[in-house]
Amino acid sequence: MSDINHAPMAHKAGLGSAIRRIESAIAAIPEALPLLALRFAIAVPFFKSGLTKWDGFLTLSNGARYLFTQEFSLHILGSQYPYPAPILMATLAGIGEIVLPILLVLGLGTRFAALGILAMTAVIQLTVPEGWANFHLPWAAMALALAAYGGGQLSLDRLVGLGARKD
Repeated sequence: MSDINHAPMAHKAGLGSAIRRIESAIAAIPEALPLLALRFAIAVPFFKSGLTKWDGFLTLSNGARYLFTQEFSLHILGSQYPYPAPILMATLAGIGEIVLPILLVLGLGTRFAALGILAMTAVIQLTVPEGWANFHLPWAAMALALAAYGGGQLSLDRLVGLGARKD
């Protein structure tokens, strides 16, 4: 009878041990790998968006011009406001969406590039408020993590000594 009573406890102890082993294996993943993955994950959608804003070197696309002058507005406190200097804003957005992702992929100036992406995400949120759950929140979380932790060991920041270490 005592063997029957201890069988569930032995099973729980074995399951707990297995969970601890799995957790230890996951914890052994080098920090550099998830940071590299985050850099690529946030860079790809911004870079792809940036490509749509240009018809050549520093030639803003007609689509970008139209969106920023006719379609986009800032949603602030229940009201909508047109973009100030819409062509300038489209140009800056286009430059940011090309340059910042490249910096992130290279891991060069990672914290500053991530802060730039975070700021762009805030403006995008004001422009397209319904996108917060599916796009803006994950983008903001990725950018914030990169701003806080930097590019990691697999970055040019680390290679040239720019990245402050968080040990």
